[in-house]
Amino acid sequence: MRRPAVAALVAAGALALAGCGGSGSGEAALSVGSAYMPQPVSDMAAGFLTITNDGGTADRLTSVSSDAAGQVTVHRTVDGAMREAESLDIPAHGSLVLESGGNHLMFERLKRKPEEGQKVSVELTFDRSDPVTVEIPVKSATYSPKTGH
Repeated sequence: MRRPAVAALVAAGALALAGCGGSGSGEAALSVGSAYMPQPVSDMAAGFLTITNDGGTADRLTSVSSDAAGQVTVHRTVDGAMREAESLDIPAHGSLVLESGGNHLMFERLKRKPEEGQKVSVELTFDRSDPVTVEIPVKSATYSPKTGH
């Protein structure tokens, strides 16, 4: 009679431990929001978005690609100067915000000039997580997201 009770206790413990897995247990859990691209006026364009990590492990954005551009690079803005970055960190339980005047994406050698109302497909590649494809809406060249959100 003791064996079934011990077996049940072991099974219950294993199920409880399995329930502790998931995004809070050490994995990155990434989502992308607030994406937009101001309508380009030259053969270059900027892209902005927020990558949120609800997981317990930090990750990093390592590269970006798009069939709309010959090259997409990640830029860091330091003291008002734009510099290409090899990667950008996404903290555990935090966000990486790419915004006008700050860190951002640069679409170089555009193959076509996307117009307001269209979308540009972008693949984000990370150090630890699977790639994420995002459809970035093209806004007016003077678009500025609402503040205070």
